Amino acid sequence: MIDFSFSPAQQGLREQAKAFTEEWVAPNAARHDRTGEFPKEICREAFRRGFMNTSVPKEYGGRGLAVLDHCLVTEEICTGCSGIGTAIDGNGLSQAPVILAGTPEQKARFLAPMTEELMFSAYAVTEPEAGSDVARVKTTAVKVGSDYVLNGVKWWITNGSVASWYFVLARVEDRQTGFIVPADSAGVVRGPKEINLGQHASNTVRVTFEDVKVPEAFRLGAEGDGFKIAMETFNHTRPGIAAGANGITKAALNIALSYAKRRRTFDKKLISNQGISFKLAEMMTKLDAARFLAYKAAWLIDNGTDNAREASEAKWFASDVAMEAAIACAQILGGYGYTNEMPAEKLVRDAKIYQIYEGASEIQKMIVVAKLMRTKVVE
Repeated sequence: MIDFSFSPAQQGLREQAKAFTEEWVAPNAARHDRTGEFPKEICREAFRRGFMNTSVPKEYGGRGLAVLDHCLVTEEICTGCSGIGTAIDGNGLSQAPVILAGTPEQKARFLAPMTEELMFSAYAVTEPEAGSDVARVKTTAVKVGSDYVLNGVKWWITNGSVASWYFVLARVEDRQTGFIVPADSAGVVRGPKEINLGQHASNTVRVTFEDVKVPEAFRLGAEGDGFKIAMETFNHTRPGIAAGANGITKAALNIALSYAKRRRTFDKKLISNQGISFKLAEMMTKLDAARFLAYKAAWLIDNGTDNAREASEAKWFASDVAMEAAIACAQILGGYGYTNEMPAEKLVRDAKIYQIYEGASEIQKMIVVAKLMRTKVVE
């Protein structure tokens, strides 16, 4: 039996996220897009309502929500603004390695405080020459006594200048290894905010590590476990990225649908034009498909099943659908779609990053193919 319904608790969670978005996120989206101001007060309210640190286990003060539950929240918030959504959700990516591979002491030290007051953390893996190709990370960690000394540059780090600590991937000789690095460590240098195409509310910066001493107790797992931890992290977070992209698609569809219903051209409503109505039908159908891919990938990991292929499918497909939907929305709005009088142009700019971060769409296709190469027959 297949059940496509959400539980009452999930329905309630979704409604709570929708109410928060309508009150706090959507009304402030344009302002934060124009100014690039980090939405700290919105994050504070999200924290108060329990929409931050959702995956932190209950024994460390968190809600311990399932990945599927997280997807429902993320889609609603990103419908209002995916840049603000990224600021709110940024902790989840950096917390995941600690949840998956951290010791009880590490979890108590770095996760528990984040459930007691508003704090941020950041996933510091990407480098100038190592984005989707995580294996090319060049940051080094040299063992000196009971410490490791880190040197390297991390680029495009979400929440980088507001983080209290970082998950850092570095090389111990030729072994990729994960570390938790407090942001106030001597030698941590945070650069200015990057001026990106979209998601202007998100804090994205360069972080440099110059002879940063990290205690051995802050190493995650054994030396050489870093790449495995980073990849397992993505299996948990990529369904949420897909959900964020679905939020953009939903926003684009609602804007385009509303406009097409009220706009009259050639003595009839715009939606009566087959060329327009077919675009709307395609947007709705692809949103349904993208949602089901995200939900399936989330459900699999929640139930202890390998979801690497499904997580990549969801992330790639939903990202492409969001980009298509945003462009279609701008096209349906015509001249309005090309100006900032309507939010369509913001959706186009915001959507693009979903095809790039946490593994570009091409990387997701490579993962799917790699899985197919080890499959005798598709059931």
